[in-house]
Amino acid sequence: MAITAAASRLGTSAFSNAPRVELRPNWSEEDVETVIRAVYRQVLGNDYVMESERLVSAESLLRNGKISVREFVRAVAKSELYKEKFFYGSFQTRVIELNYKHLLGRPPYNETEVIFHLDLYENEGFDADIDSYIDSQEYTDAFGDSVVPYYRDFEFHPGQVSVSFGRMFRLYRGYASSDRSQVEGTMSRLARDLATNAPTTVIPPSGSDTAFAYYAASADVPPRACLGGSFGQSGRVYRIEVSGIRQPGYPGVRRSSTAFLVPYEQLSSKMQQLQRTGARIVSVKPA
Repeated sequence: MAITAAASRLGTSAFSNAPRVELRPNWSEEDVETVIRAVYRQVLGNDYVMESERLVSAESLLRNGKISVREFVRAVAKSELYKEKFFYGSFQTRVIELNYKHLLGRPPYNETEVIFHLDLYENEGFDADIDSYIDSQEYTDAFGDSVVPYYRDFEFHPGQVSVSFGRMFRLYRGYASSDRSQVEGTMSRLARDLATNAPTTVIPPSGSDTAFAYYAASADVPPRACLGGSFGQSGRVYRIEVSGIRQPGYPGVRRSSTAFLVPYEQLSSKMQQLQRTGARIVSVKPA
């Protein structure tokens, strides 16, 4: 059964009928390899893992039955690889969001949860904070020792709160997206909503009305539609929305979103020009 009637548009179709990944008794080598891949995908936020980055020692312990799936998850979450991808250089509230997503399969529900983990990290350190997720009763009830964590808040489960579905979509940006490739970078997604105890809107598809976006462009950028007139030989005009632009004449702080109206004939050259500035092209659509 589909998670929602809009599953295909929201990007959750891949999870609608996906079975839980579990390492059951009398497992085969193929079974344990499936579990290892699933743990890397979940805990590392769907980011690509090179062969040289794999945790060979922890994998060997799992294959030999020396550690459980839970302990392998713990090893990945405490690894230098995880820290390099998500801890170093990220805002602490963003790290907490990702820890909840990767280890408990949900977003933080309220500001109290965020404050708890901020205090725990400050007083006891990173490893103790990771342990608090994996050793929690919630983790035990949801995954136990054998199940790979997965995104739970697309469907109802005990303990879930009403605002969780919308908040999950602020952290999840589509099955093909990784947690390091999103245009919002290392900034927190939920800090404002959690601080004000406000519900989180499910962000509609951006660019066109069928693809994922992150947030609307600033109020001082060109309009989303071309209001009359045309330019260029074909008369076709496209709207390019970019994030993280920085070039002479722009403020030192990267702007959240900027848009350009470009004739079709200049579309390719304009996109190349923008990419040379280090900007990320978020969407291209007819104006």
